[in-house]
Formats: sequence, C-alpha cells, structure tokens
Amino acid sequence: MKVSVFGIGYVGCVTAACLAREGHDVIGVDVDPIKVRALNEGRAPFFEPGLGDLISQVKTAGRLRATTDHADAVRSSDIALICVGTPTNSNGSTRMDFLKHVFARITDELRFKEDYFVIALRSTVLPTAIEEDLMPIMGRNSCSTSSDRVGFAYNPEFLREGAALKDFHDAPWTIIGASDSRAGDTVASLYRNLSTPIVRTDPKTAALVKYFSNAFHALKVVFGNEVGSFCREMGVDGAEVMEIFCQDTKLNISHRYLKPGFAFGGSCLPKDLKAVVCEAAKRGLSLPVLEAIRVSNDTHLKNCIQMVAETGKRRIGLVGLSFKAGTDDLRESPAVELAERLIGKGFDVQIYEPSIAPGRLHGTNLNFIEKSIPHIWRLLVGNLDQLLEHAEVVVVMQQVKLEDQPRFRAMKSEQICIDLARSLGAETVGGECLSMDKPPRDAVFS
Repeated sequence: MKVSVFGIGYVGCVTAACLAREGHDVIGVDVDPIKVRALNEGRAPFFEPGLGDLISQVKTAGRLRATTDHADAVRSSDIALICVGTPTNSNGSTRMDFLKHVFARITDELRFKEDYFVIALRSTVLPTAIEEDLMPIMGRNSCSTSSDRVGFAYNPEFLREGAALKDFHDAPWTIIGASDSRAGDTVASLYRNLSTPIVRTDPKTAALVKYFSNAFHALKVVFGNEVGSFCREMGVDGAEVMEIFCQDTKLNISHRYLKPGFAFGGSCLPKDLKAVVCEAAKRGLSLPVLEAIRVSNDTHLKNCIQMVAETGKRRIGLVGLSFKAGTDDLRESPAVELAERLIGKGFDVQIYEPSIAPGRLHGTNLNFIEKSIPHIWRLLVGNLDQLLEHAEVVVVMQQVKLEDQPRFRAMKSEQICIDLARSLGAETVGGECLSMDKPPRDAVFS
C-alpha cells in the first residue's frame, strides 16, 4: 500500500520504517526539515536500537522517503497514519493544536482527491477529542466518514522505547477501531504479514484501551513499590514476595477480577486489606494506593445505589445477597450493604437468594445478617418469578443460571434490569437492561 505517516518523531519514525520493511511504500511527513533530511539520507533522527540500520535498508530499497509537503503526501498515498505528539497542558488536559493542524491539512487536501482514503490516528487522545475536535474538522472540509470517500480509524501504538522494533513486529495485538468495515479492512491490510492478532472494534473503545493499558502499567509499578515498602518494614524481601506472587497466573497475573461489575466483598478481601493498611499506619508508613482501594470500592457501591435511584421507581428486586454465587457467606457482602441502604432510603425491597433460608444460617454469618438487615426474613422471596412479579427494577448482583435466563426474557417492557454482575445481555432481557459499564443504547460513534 501507499502510506503517509504524519509526524516522524519516535512513534511515527518507527512506524514508517517498520511498514516499509513490510513492503509498503511509505512517505514520512514532518514540519521539521532536520528529521526529513535524516530520513531522506537513510539515517534515523534519534537513537533506537536497530532503527538506523532498518531506515538505511528501506531507503536503499526505495520504499521510504520524507517530505514537508502535506499535499504531496496525501496525493501520493491511500492511507494516512497520524503520529503527531499530544503533550500535556499545565492542567493535565491533552494539547490538541498540533493534531488539529495536521488533521485539518489532510482533510483540506482530501477535497481534491477522488479515490477512497483512510485517516488512521495513532496519536494518543481520548474519545472526546475524536468526537469534539477531529470529527468536526472532517465535516467542515466535506470529508465526513458517512461518505464513501473517506474512512476513519483509531490504531493505537504500544511501542516501548528501547524495544520499539520488537514491539511493532511482536505486539500482543493490533487494535483497529474503525468507523466502518472498509476503513478497518484498509488498516488491517497494513499488518497482513505480521503474526500479531488483530482486534477490531470502534474508535472510542480503541482509544480507551490505550489509556487504560498505560494506567494499568502505572498501577502495577506503584503497587509493586508499595508492596516493597511494606515488606521492608516487615523485614521481608519484597522482590521475593512479588516473584512468588507473579507465579500465580490463574488469579494474580490473569484476566480474573479485571472485569467491570459489582463491588468486592467477602470475609477475606476487605479484612486482609484493612489489616495491611492498619499495620502500615501504626508504623507511620503511607500506602496511598492500597489505602484508596476501599475508598474506590465504596464509591462504586454508591454509584450503583444512585443508578437504582435514578430510575425513579420504588419497587426493587435484588437477585443475590451473598458476596458471590454458590455460597451463603454474607459477611462484608456489598449486596447486603446495597440492600440496607436502599431500605434506609425507603425503597420497597424484595430479595431472592436461594442459598439463604431460616434455620440454615448460624454463628457469625447469622449474627452479621441479623445486625445488618434485622427484617431479612420478611424480604426474602422463594423464587425468581415472585421477585419479578414484584419488582419495577431488578438488580442482578450474581451470575444468573442458564435455566433462569428465560424468566428475565419474559420481563415486561416497562421493567428495568440493572445487571451489576454482567451475567445477562440486552437480548436476554424483556425490559430495559442497564449495567455500570455499558453506555445507553443510543450512544454511538458519530
């Protein structure tokens, strides 16, 4: 393919060189004549292991050149990859002027280009920037993605300095968030010779995967450092603790728990977290991330309660009360907290929890539930049908068994299902289905 890469800084230069190695004809575009001259002379404008040799090879092969002329680049390519910088403003927001300038130059030139063209963004921006800053520029220049002439895609990069060439060719994924299938197919063709799996989605989702990948990496660094600080205080080797910790790929280093849903609870997680934070405080040790976990968990629970309240309905049915399905353990269950707060706010609450029945609870578990919800036995119903008959809003806090799903499909259109456990989908619910992590049905990329 004929590719133009706008911005030949770190990301753009590596991208241009690697695509040229894949056999594409690549034009690097930049306002800096020093960078342009370096590429045209077969040199890397900065140091990155292996990059200089690669640029020399693809320049000699005639597959890479550079220019300062935006119009020439657009006329000579079928797809533009935008890799210009998006630095941070003093208030933490993203500076957009460089990107908007390049976007305007490209779309302005597209008014004179008849062939189908794709604009693929690799610069890191939030979904709001795509919708509020970039799409209007396309519209003003008569390059709307609703036409059959221009496609748009967000194609984030995951390149680490010092390992960028390896990361390009051996990435965990190539993410393509496209406005339409044709644009997605065009971007995918750039990577057809790579073994990297391609993930297709929409532009906004692709943009947020990039942001939260980086946020998670930052969180891991801070978590490891806080573990190390606590371990040192305990006279323990923190590196050894984390080395053993990372050997668990079933729960610790895995997809487990990394899904939006309901708040955490139970007899272990809250108790052990409190113990570590308490011990750290006794020793004057600050662990801000670990201390903030319970604050975040409580905030999420409040958001769930607010979501119920915003429906404007009063009869509420709760599915699940134990801290997870398959147990009758109610200690530190967020579902119990949610039920208690809804009752306190005057909602008419009924609960379906098949693992709980009079005479089956005892000891600490019984004392906890009778202290938290002393009128628990009046609120429990014997089956889902009875709960669904009562409820205007059904709040699902545990995974729904396959055999019970038809009951939700039979819900009336005016009933609302709030699926905090992500166990149902809109197609399995007769009424309106809401969750904490999914946008409203009419929220689509434009």
